[in-house]
Amino acid sequence: MKQNWPHIRKVKDKNKREVFLVDARINGEGRRYFFPLRRDADTKAQALRTERRNQGTNMLYFPERLRVEAMECAEKLKPFGKSLRDAVNFYLPRLQIENRTCTINALVQQMLNAKKRDGASERYLGDLRSRLGQFTVSFDGKNVSDFTNVEIDQWLRSLGVSAITRNNFRRALIVAFNFARANKFCIENPARETAKAKETRLRPQILTVDQAAMLLERAGPDLVPFIALGAFAGLRRAELERLEWNEVDLESALIEIPASKAKSASERFVKIEPNLAAWLEPHAQPRGNVAPLNYRELLDAARYAAGIARWPKNALRHSFASYHLAKFNDAAALSLQLGHTSPHLVFKHYRQVVRPKEAERYWQITPAPARGKITAFAG
Repeated sequence: MKQNWPHIRKVKDKNKREVFLVDARINGEGRRYFFPLRRDADTKAQALRTERRNQGTNMLYFPERLRVEAMECAEKLKPFGKSLRDAVNFYLPRLQIENRTCTINALVQQMLNAKKRDGASERYLGDLRSRLGQFTVSFDGKNVSDFTNVEIDQWLRSLGVSAITRNNFRRALIVAFNFARANKFCIENPARETAKAKETRLRPQILTVDQAAMLLERAGPDLVPFIALGAFAGLRRAELERLEWNEVDLESALIEIPASKAKSASERFVKIEPNLAAWLEPHAQPRGNVAPLNYRELLDAARYAAGIARWPKNALRHSFASYHLAKFNDAAALSLQLGHTSPHLVFKHYRQVVRPKEAERYWQITPAPARGKITAFAG
């Protein structure tokens, strides 16, 4: 280092005024300081010299072991263009996180409590509790900050489930680690870096017109409204379970789905088509639940009596969507009826191609009061 370091000289600032520059740079690196008075510049220069001397003195007492270690580490970092300071800045936050992290068991419970207080639906909380519960069993007591995307990937692949189910588990883990990251229990979200399974979606299976008609014919009077609302209004099973008769307005031909009972936590109205009204009117009540408590047993008995050996997943809702789109050709309106935010979901998850002639027959399935039988008009 030059003896006259730092150098002081008179220069002009950007306003063309004369100032004194204290140049503390060494080999082009370092800072420059500007002062209007010479005595202030001299004071700063003296302080910098004292600081530099103290640093030199401290180096005399720097242990040889640490000096060698620093040189070795700096050499290892050199190919990556990183310094020891870069390494410390990178690693220190991780050490700080490790000192305040929690186990995966505690994290899941904390997150579920928080989401419940935030107003999440019981259905959503139940799904998270089930999927994350399996994860905590596999990694009982492991700290959140210790997880890597590799081991989460391995766990997801070990489930031996369909691609769709695996991706549902992955989504739950992303939610959990997002919560962990927001609460400073980990620096990154390892679940987000896992591989997403390729989903091969089969087209949804629906009831034929004759199956739908036969199902209603074989159903007992307590079950008829449940089946009709699923088949001709497309309500979700969970919505049907919670639906009350005072939310079915036959006069205005609308069904109200309150936000508290909707999967999306968003209120909507569902239109009652004429044939649905015909099914509901004989059974309408001023109040009470639409679905009987034992609807599952009643539905199983009705479908077996109707000769439907294999019950398609979400059969009533998928049938409604497919036949509705074929008859009315309005994906946007159908999306609103289903409680979706985008018509894209209709085509991705719900629609099976239906011939217009069959759609016409479906929406003419009505009870025949005179004979007490079901009529499915032929086209």
